[in-house]
Amino acid sequence: MTNEAAARLVDARGMRCPWPALRLARAMRDAAEVLLIADDPNAASEVAALAAEHGWTVTDEGKDAREGRWRVRH
Repeated sequence: MTNEAAARLVDARGMRCPWPALRLARAMRDAAEVLLIADDPNAASEVAALAAEHGWTVTDEGKDAREGRWRVRH
């Protein structure tokens, strides 16, 4: 099983903040690991703030011109 298969995928492309962070928080209730994809420019700071508040670790999985990807773990 790959890391991508083990993580719950949250595709928040097209959603504006705070929705990507809210979707992440909801997914983290039931999952130990979430891969979040978002294209809002403010998503990175929102994800970082939410993770710091909850004690989660965030790994930047890469960013291109259109979207960012973050792996979040408990």
